Amino acid sequence: MTEADRAANVLGALALAVADQLSASAGRAGVSDSAGAALSALYHFLDRPTLEQLSRVLGLTHSAVVRLVDRLASTGLITRGPGDDRRSRTISLTPQGRDVARTIEAVRADALNAAIAGFSAEELRQLHSLTGRVMANIVQSKDGGAWICRLCDLEACDRASGHCPTANAAAAKYGRPQ
Repeated sequence: MTEADRAANVLGALALAVADQLSASAGRAGVSDSAGAALSALYHFLDRPTLEQLSRVLGLTHSAVVRLVDRLASTGLITRGPGDDRRSRTISLTPQGRDVARTIEAVRADALNAAIAGFSAEELRQLHSLTGRVMANIVQSKDGGAWICRLCDLEACDRASGHCPTANAAAAKYGRPQ
């Protein structure tokens, strides 16, 4: 077994452990993983998206997004509004939906901060650098599916100032948005 094999194996175990923690954060907020991702995306960066836009972000089929939106609307977490044409509808968070999204964000942050507890400032810088490189590699090899940042706190990665490794890798791969 090589160093690369060992590192990849530990990274895989870490990814599953973190995914389990993040899944539990949505559950603690009383929603499913996909509902948590939808609420988080609506809270952080989607402004009145259409079902198609939400489908692309979540990596779900149109019919799965329709069912998800129906569930979220029936529980009072989102509302539907008119789209740009007669056939499209937009989705918005309700005040209750914003509260649930903030709960998901807080539980997620607690879980992730617990995972890095006790690291020194230098270790955190190294971790950020290494995980940023891992994310860039993932963006380079990713083709379709859900958006990587669908659960991210975009302020934490300082995306607006150009410090998000995922956004930077996507810009390098696809070009900067117009």
